[in-house]
Amino acid sequence: MTCVSPLIKYRRDMARTQEIADGIYVITTDDYRLNTGLIVGGEKAMVIDTGAGPRQGAEIFRAARRLTDLPFVVVNTHAHYDHIFGNAVFAADGVTEFWAHPNAERAMERYADRQRGYVETLEPEMAHHQGPNTDIILPTRLLPGDGGRASFTRVDLGDRAVTLFYLGLGHTDNDVLAGVDEVLFTGDIVEQGADPAFDDSFPEVWVQTLATVAGLDRYHVFVPGHGTPVERTFVQRQSETMRVAIDRIAASTANPEAGPTTAAMYKLPYDAGVTRILLDRLAWLQEKGITGKDYVSDEPPSGVTGPITTGEHA
Repeated sequence: MTCVSPLIKYRRDMARTQEIADGIYVITTDDYRLNTGLIVGGEKAMVIDTGAGPRQGAEIFRAARRLTDLPFVVVNTHAHYDHIFGNAVFAADGVTEFWAHPNAERAMERYADRQRGYVETLEPEMAHHQGPNTDIILPTRLLPGDGGRASFTRVDLGDRAVTLFYLGLGHTDNDVLAGVDEVLFTGDIVEQGADPAFDDSFPEVWVQTLATVAGLDRYHVFVPGHGTPVERTFVQRQSETMRVAIDRIAASTANPEAGPTTAAMYKLPYDAGVTRILLDRLAWLQEKGITGKDYVSDEPPSGVTGPITTGEHA
């Protein structure tokens, strides 16, 4: 049985559950507008992303348990706090199978503790590493490969298999997608309801990764890490919008008469704050000589503003 602190125990559940296909659910919790996937097989059930700490993790766990009593397998789509900090709730229930990309494991080992400060308000126990279910639980199963090229693996849930795959750099260098039947859980590769988060992203390659996702013909429902499920045309538009933004930045910085790059902020399809982060990230990648296409990491990249690095260089 999951061990929860008194504060977590009496938190009112606000999780909303939507069955989008037979035995395939989206569990949405208010904190960070997070979408958690639940795929029910004949012998096991897969939970995709666990939330930002023991409070949200317990809420997700209870919502999933109302739908199935099968043993859980967990997938972390990437190594950001709002997707991994609930892992300990599931480990306390006996879960031992935690899937992620090899780069996510490296990022969690190096940077997960640094991310605790981001959850101070909503998950104070996690922020201060106090109380039950506040440990960082690392992946125990990894996708194949070195992270430098696309890879995939199939996870058998009994009478149903889920394909986990990595298509390339994007929102991070460790984004895992999970496909089953006609549904694709995309993590934060696809962003709905808000501008993309560029903090430790690879924008120029993210454009192509999105185009690749949109070209996966077998899937018709795309579940983003946050927001509502979308159709293929939404993914295509996100790719095209990002391409426009990057091209405009390139044109502005290439023209010495265009003025400082901040002048281009209001000509881009994103709000000013997001545009500033995008500009900073592109500048940092250029300074480091990271083009993306031939990038293979021995360790995670150090973004200047990203939640993985908290603005610090390792």
